[in-house]
Amino acid sequence: MGNSTSHIALVGNPNSGKSSLFNRLTGLRQQVGNFPGVTVDKKTGVAQLGKHQVNFIDLPGTYSLYPKRMDEWVTYRVVMGEDAEIKPDVIVVVADASNLKRNLLFCTQLIDLKQPVVVALTMMDLARQKGIRINLTELERELGVPVVAVDGRKGKGIGTLQKAIALTIEGAYRIRVRDFIDNRSLAAIPIEKIKEELLGVGDYKAIHLLINHQSFGFAETIQQKIEAIEKRYQFNPTKTQAEEILQRYAKIKQVMQLAVTEPDPLQKSLLTEKLDGILLHRGWGYLILLTVLFLLFQSVFLLAQYPMDWVEMGFGALSGWLSAILPTTLFSDLLINGVVAGLSGILVFVPQIMILFGIITLLEDSGYMARISFLSDKLMRSVGLNGKSVMPMISGFACAVPAIMSARNIENRKERLLTILVTPLMSCSARLPVYTTIIALVIPNNYLFGVLSVQGLVLLGMYMAGVVLALVVSYIANLFIKIKEKSFFILELPMYRSPRWGNLLPTMLGKAKIFVLDAGKVIMIISLVLWGLSSYGPGARMQTIEKNYQSAVAVPGADSTQLKKEFHAAKLENSYAGLIGKQLEPVISPLGFDWRIGIALVTSFAAREVFVGTMATLFSLGDDSDDALLNEKLKAAVRSNGTPLFTLATGLSLMIFYVFAMQCMSTLAVVKRETKSWKWPMIQLLYMTGLAWLLSWLVYILFS
Repeated sequence: MGNSTSHIALVGNPNSGKSSLFNRLTGLRQQVGNFPGVTVDKKTGVAQLGKHQVNFIDLPGTYSLYPKRMDEWVTYRVVMGEDAEIKPDVIVVVADASNLKRNLLFCTQLIDLKQPVVVALTMMDLARQKGIRINLTELERELGVPVVAVDGRKGKGIGTLQKAIALTIEGAYRIRVRDFIDNRSLAAIPIEKIKEELLGVGDYKAIHLLINHQSFGFAETIQQKIEAIEKRYQFNPTKTQAEEILQRYAKIKQVMQLAVTEPDPLQKSLLTEKLDGILLHRGWGYLILLTVLFLLFQSVFLLAQYPMDWVEMGFGALSGWLSAILPTTLFSDLLINGVVAGLSGILVFVPQIMILFGIITLLEDSGYMARISFLSDKLMRSVGLNGKSVMPMISGFACAVPAIMSARNIENRKERLLTILVTPLMSCSARLPVYTTIIALVIPNNYLFGVLSVQGLVLLGMYMAGVVLALVVSYIANLFIKIKEKSFFILELPMYRSPRWGNLLPTMLGKAKIFVLDAGKVIMIISLVLWGLSSYGPGARMQTIEKNYQSAVAVPGADSTQLKKEFHAAKLENSYAGLIGKQLEPVISPLGFDWRIGIALVTSFAAREVFVGTMATLFSLGDDSDDALLNEKLKAAVRSNGTPLFTLATGLSLMIFYVFAMQCMSTLAVVKRETKSWKWPMIQLLYMTGLAWLLSWLVYILFS
């Protein structure tokens, strides 16, 4: 293979430790893109192994060479040698030592493809905790390929693995001559005929060509010949696959008996069964689940509150400092109200993202995450989702951004897409300032039965409205989204174990980095656009406002502070954002809104909580943190005809609009990143805005 760059494919079952090993082998020399034609992450990284320059490719996880999902097809085409861009010189199979029998199925299939293979055994510490002992020498002899024990997180065995890969590149390890099982016995004549048509094809690859040849880029003449062989010799793909798996597991059992010592399985599962008897109980299980989800939500909400406040305070102090030292120019305004404000809007979400994914990592490591999905699957499946959808949806109460990112663990594309589409209907923490402000305006502070707060019940109603409609929308969308992919809720309930605390911080930092670098770019651009729209307007209007302000300030005894507030309010009203609000007025007036609320709806796209600050500015409030003053001014606000602006009907209508409207550019940016397309965020924007308008209109009519 010379000294040119060699391509090393990392493959393995999901959750086998492949990503940790990839990170260890490549360090920071990584790139993330897409495989051609599909929205599947393509992670590559370069490294130097002795005299060899190598390119590692981290392929999506799969359980066998019989793909069902899009990402499994990506791996399948690469290892079958049918990918146009990636031709691996060596395949490194990452196998979980604590669950070796299942992992050896995929491993032995790859060995039978007659490609250079190196097996990297991970989770050896967990295997030892389970009482499993593996004789590496015996296992290597039985498989006929190098077997190396590694720990991707601690770096143990990495040097040995690198040496084994380098020797395999050089051809020092011969490819196993005999098949692991007797593949020819599965379909002897069809295999022989395929090998006559396609020279250099082995017995096992011939079986896969008979099963999946339509998915490969063969010429039409070759496709017709394979079809003819199938029909002439009555090749049955399903029967052949079943027989192969049975033969393979029978042989794997023999290998396990020779190379692996396992404890008594009854003793091993005793603790897990006792815990599952409680945690998966028909009654107690759901009560414990609700408690865990409540604590998760509260933890994300409460633990993130202080660091989020620190971020906001830090950027507030930075803005104040810059305002004090910089002259009042276009550049300083752009820097302070555009760049700094935009960065604040990005980084303020980081604490929630890190805390949410940190807690999810602990739940996954402990083994309880799988139980959450198992318990909630029945309800979720009735509306087109599955059990794994419950975590993103519950997490959406804190923030839709990390919640949507956490939907990645849903394998089925349709169910993952449905989860992404409905998760923003959960009332995130950014909506809370809007709810509390409006509730204080229009809902009396009364108590039912002397205990239940009416205002508290209305707030609870806003949250429940989002949950109920999310399930309804998912049910309807499930009927229209035509993604042909079978849904399998195959979930292995892992053993309970102590979380790997060393994995916590890298996971949290990794998720934060993805958000800041990917979604943050879009958020920053839109923040700058909103700054421009809010700061500028038609020249003649702005000149008139400036002239009137200068004239008013020049009057002896004028209240310069009040005039300045009125000046800024007038500038906002006549800015391009203000004009957009005026243009929106005919559309939003049926909901009980006027142009001032229209401006708040526009600026809320930067962040929903901006609504309060925008209303404070519009009504010339100096201190928007003074809630009592804010409420007094908003209560006193009137329409052009002299009637109150904020009535019960308007307040309820506005809250309903904020429950259902997609007013968060951060969420749109993340949806675009996760779906690799602007199509779905645009659909999300349209359906949520339409739904918000319709339901707000109904509420306004009912309460007017």
